[in-house]
Order: sequence, then structure tokens, then C-alpha cells
Amino acid sequence: MSDQTLDANTDANYRVTADELRQFIERIERLDAEKKDLAEQQKEVMAEAKARGYDTKVMRKVIALRKRDKDDIAEEEAVLEMYKEALGMV
Repeated sequence: MSDQTLDANTDANYRVTADELRQFIERIERLDAEKKDLAEQQKEVMAEAKARGYDTKVMRKVIALRKRDKDDIAEEEAVLEMYKEALGMV
């Protein structure tokens, strides 16, 4: 195989790789833009809830709890109660 053929194959591979890489980058950029839009929408919903008198800090905690396993939550709450009792906070 000649050096020219190797160079042509390398160039073709590079172009395919560059095109593929560009596609990945552009997809990630689109997803970042979508993520930014979603974050803005979430802020708007929280602002609306706050305007209606809801405690958004507590809402965020509830949302985080809903994502977790019930057994994990129960175990954490039991340990928290035990620590609070040990410190005379109950």
C-alpha cells in the first residue's frame, strides 16, 4: 500500500470521525439548551408557588424525598430521631 493510499484512508477516517464528533457535540449543545429551558421553567413554577404562599424550601425537600426509597427515608428518620433524643432535642 502506498503512502498516498494510507494518507487517503487516514483523511477519510478523520473526516468521518470529525463529522461524528461534531454530531455528538451538537447533540450535547442541544441538550444543554433544553436543560437550561427546563431549569427556567422550574424556577417559574417555584416562583408561582411562592407567590401563592407555599414554602419552596420545603417543597424542594418533598421533591427530593419522593425520589428516594421509602426504606432509606425511614431509616434516616429513625437515626435522626435517635440523635435528637440523645441531644435532648425532643
